[in-house]
Amino acid sequence: MLTCANCGRESPDDFAFCPACAAPLAPLPAQHETRRTVTVVFCDVTGSTAMGERLDPESLRRVMSRYFDEMRAALERHGGTVEKFIGDAVMAVFGVPNVHEDDALRAVRAAAEMREALVALNKELERDHGVSLTARIGVNTGEVVAGDRQGQTLVTGDAVNVAARLEQAADPGSVLLGGDTMRLVRDAVAAEPVEPLVMKGKADPIPAFRLIEVTTGVAGVARRLDSPMVGRDRPLAQLRQAFDAAVADRSCQLFTVLGAPGVGKSRLVAEFLGDVQGEATVLRGRCLPYGEGITFFPVGEVVKEAAGLEDFDAPEEIERKICAILGDGEPGAACATLAQLFGAADHDSAAEETFYAVRRFLESVAQAGPLAVVFDDIQWGEPTFLDLIEHIADWSRDAPILVLCMARPELLDARPVWGGGKFNAASISLERLSDADCGELIANLLRRASLPNEARARILEAAEGTPLFVEEMLSMLIDDGMLVLEGDRWIATGDLGGVSVPPTIQALLAARLDRLNSDERAVIQRAAVAGKQFHLGALTAMFDGDRVAALRGIVMSLVRRDLIGPDRSLLVGDDAFRFRHLLIRDAAYEAAPKAVRAALHERYAAWIVDVAGDRVEEQEEIVAYHLERAYRLQEELGPLTDAACEVGLRAATHYAATSLPPQRCSGTQPTCSRRDTRIVRASCTRSHGRTATRSSLASRSPRPMRRCRRPQRPVKRRSGGSLGSNGVSPCS
Repeated sequence: MLTCANCGRESPDDFAFCPACAAPLAPLPAQHETRRTVTVVFCDVTGSTAMGERLDPESLRRVMSRYFDEMRAALERHGGTVEKFIGDAVMAVFGVPNVHEDDALRAVRAAAEMREALVALNKELERDHGVSLTARIGVNTGEVVAGDRQGQTLVTGDAVNVAARLEQAADPGSVLLGGDTMRLVRDAVAAEPVEPLVMKGKADPIPAFRLIEVTTGVAGVARRLDSPMVGRDRPLAQLRQAFDAAVADRSCQLFTVLGAPGVGKSRLVAEFLGDVQGEATVLRGRCLPYGEGITFFPVGEVVKEAAGLEDFDAPEEIERKICAILGDGEPGAACATLAQLFGAADHDSAAEETFYAVRRFLESVAQAGPLAVVFDDIQWGEPTFLDLIEHIADWSRDAPILVLCMARPELLDARPVWGGGKFNAASISLERLSDADCGELIANLLRRASLPNEARARILEAAEGTPLFVEEMLSMLIDDGMLVLEGDRWIATGDLGGVSVPPTIQALLAARLDRLNSDERAVIQRAAVAGKQFHLGALTAMFDGDRVAALRGIVMSLVRRDLIGPDRSLLVGDDAFRFRHLLIRDAAYEAAPKAVRAALHERYAAWIVDVAGDRVEEQEEIVAYHLERAYRLQEELGPLTDAACEVGLRAATHYAATSLPPQRCSGTQPTCSRRDTRIVRASCTRSHGRTATRSSLASRSPRPMRRCRRPQRPVKRRSGGSLGSNGVSPCS
């Protein structure tokens, strides 16, 4: 698949131009190393040695070639990349070269399909060669380093080793899922826990689950839609107004709900549909992110629901039911066109014929009463499908139809003027909830049981107004035993300050960032090093070459994607921005290799010194922090070079220049800890084989961050203006 550098859409390898935005397509350039979370699938044949004794080498080669072909087809059908064949084993990765938020579910679906494909293949092999194959499959999710200097898709990391061990521990014919994989697919699979696996070199046993079946058409993690909705009265009223206009005017209204993943689009629409239940017929369709023949898949779901089609209806029965909805006055070509969506008619239709048939079908349904047609995730819709929606809105007459669409902001990359110029079209953008609304949501989810203030604060801080993040954070704390219900109160069983981000949220954010082109990814990684708030001048200082000239345009593209937003600038003549969500910043930071992060921290520290000028003493601790991060990252990679030690000594010098007591900060960086000159110098001398004191940078564990509360005077830039701590501090 080719990925469009302009809009991120995937297209077949033989496409010259992107079907969404018409940008020229080219094979992906060689990529350097990146850190990412992927799902690894290992599959190996059991008993192949005995089979090799029975078969001639040429026959054995044919058998194994058929096996590899079937396994590869199943893996690639779901978006996996086959990395290597090792003997009788197949290793595939989901998340390379492109990350998808449902990579874990894709991998599990592929594993289930591989198991089914092997059953069908064995019938052929028994007939032709008198043998059959049995395979074991392991699936595991975790962080890896992907790519290398030659642009290959090589992945390395503990997640790969665990996947191989899961495969080795699986019974013949079974699939074992790792714990993180299970968390990401729990609502779409039936699985049973097995005895945790004790693996050599692992301190703790590895949880594992035996896959029984995968449910089709179900998300890996289902949304909680049973909790009362909060903070959405105004958009709900706008939705109701559009529906009432469609009913009163007997017209078609197009209404689009735009919002970032997890902001509550589905919850809002569910609340609205509950309000109009009994007043309108509701039909639903959903755009799929991948697959074959998916252009009119959402339309097929709508027609199937309206006509009452069953999965095993005969072709003539399908056409009869569709024609019954259209009525006798409609030409038979329309019936055949719609039946063709289900492969029930030998009829080749042009796009205009399909548009007409779908519109007439919906108008016919609406003759019996108001109709609400809901299309979800239309940012993944094919251009032809988006044209169809606009055709329905433009040409439907004398029929009360509300076409209700849900989409992420990426829709506007493909269709910048979506719904524009239409009197019967409206779009709204859902914003994040306030802290008060999030607090009410937490109370609703916990059935009004009391929650410790520490847990509430941790959830509100991490979620930053995104309902899905609130739900997932709360679910993870309960599932992991960090929150326990005692009577009518929830009790925290441990320190919640260092709680990690749920893997569901990590996958969602990583997928959003992976859709960025190389320039956008480079910019957002540098912004992440600067902190949640950053200035354009800081980004410029961290770049070399031609990208500086195009930097402002790249930043604005990130604003349009709702990843960052404008912020109040503290520097005269310089623009400021902030990440829309702290977790987006964290995901962008973690995606950069540690060596890259180290270099950027050092350059950012140099920018602070340059901006502060003769008032650099007011920014000593911030400069020291970024130099220390550069040093620590190099220390983690090892071995320390003279240049790295010099950075550590500079950090110690800046720390020593401050007279403030040690701080514990919280905000945008992994650590924020006080070190003095003696400690850093001891660490550097130890790394080079010389005598060192027992106190050292490496031996002291970093302390968790809290928000800095000390006042800090602004420093003036050399060219005028001032720079407050929010402009450069990692603790802002």
